[in-house]
Amino acid sequence: MPAEQAPRREVVTGDRKAVRRPAGRRTQLEIHEQTPLGAAYVRSLMRSQLRTGLAALAVLALPVVTLPLFLGALRSPATTWAVLGFACYPVLVALAWAYVRRAERNERDVARLVRGAVHPPEPARPAPV
Repeated sequence: MPAEQAPRREVVTGDRKAVRRPAGRRTQLEIHEQTPLGAAYVRSLMRSQLRTGLAALAVLALPVVTLPLFLGALRSPATTWAVLGFACYPVLVALAWAYVRRAERNERDVARLVRGAVHPPEPARPAPV
């Protein structure tokens, strides 16, 4: 049986440096663990998405409210059916496209904020003597 050997020690040629983690990973952890900072990021995203949805609703409500007046002024059943059958859909598609584009932009902005959030650096640990 070989004699017990002392554990090997590695030779360090420089000072020990603190390992810096990317800021985004730490912020993602804040959101995942539901800390107050993470909750603030989520609330911010929810608020911006709510504003986007309410703006789309307001833009949609304007034609819906005025459409009966417009159709009453036409006085032609063929034109009324043409407006209802063809003219409404491009407006709805354009509104939906703008809403989705803005909602995705909101999510990208928050994701960029989370990835590049600036946190105060962690204090460096003193090197062992």
